[in-house]
Amino acid sequence: MQHASENWWVSGLVILLSLIIVGKVLLAQRGRVPFIRRISGLNAIDEAVGRATEMGRPVMMVPGISGLDVVTLQALSIFSYIARAVARFGNKSIIPTIDPIVTGVAEETLQDAYADAGRPELYDSGDVRYLTGQQFAFASGVAGIIVREKVAASFLFGAFFAESLIFAEVGQQVGAIQVAGTTETNQIPFFIAACDYVIIGDEFYAASAYLSRDPTLLGSIVGQDYCKLLLLAIIFLGLIGVSLLNVPFLAHSSLFSHPLHWVVDLLKVK
Repeated sequence: MQHASENWWVSGLVILLSLIIVGKVLLAQRGRVPFIRRISGLNAIDEAVGRATEMGRPVMMVPGISGLDVVTLQALSIFSYIARAVARFGNKSIIPTIDPIVTGVAEETLQDAYADAGRPELYDSGDVRYLTGQQFAFASGVAGIIVREKVAASFLFGAFFAESLIFAEVGQQVGAIQVAGTTETNQIPFFIAACDYVIIGDEFYAASAYLSRDPTLLGSIVGQDYCKLLLLAIIFLGLIGVSLLNVPFLAHSSLFSHPLHWVVDLLKVK
């Protein structure tokens, strides 16, 4: 019975969180577009692209070293915005890739971005370069491109691992403005040490909403923030009930005696 009761709590909470997100999306689509705070790293994109154009040097975008997954797609979504800015300035962009499938998607992304900016003639299929499928061979290839092309702006978004500091250090040596973002928390300190701007935490997933200002995406981001606040409030109340108030129901319920246990169950349900 206790297990069934906890499942009821989790199911009810999933429904509530879903309604919050859907409600925020619908409100945004009807004109009540929510506000998202300024993200410094993303605001530096136009500055970096403009500086690269003034110097007559290309812009490089690296979508990580993973295959075609959610993180890489998010990186390519950000690169689509950057490529449109590059096209408006009439500059050249380079996208080195480690995966053949990502290469094809990146080519389509770059071509569509140049077309949307009204400069389809500037698109060159050679700007998307498949290098190799090996991690450190890819790192060496990217480092070589940075040095040979003397890129003036480098954007590192996606899944990065031990090669992250290689990219960032070489970019710093040639004087490039560097903006980085990754979901791999172990690599963030290396980017912070060597890059000019770093997108941290949920900012990586909020980036496409921030750049596009699409009401659906903005509503989804804000709805998720409200859900996080609700989860934190429930955990906080549970801790107070168990630790301070000694409420019998809470004290004998594993739902609150282990405040993070039900969050794990919730993620499993999702």
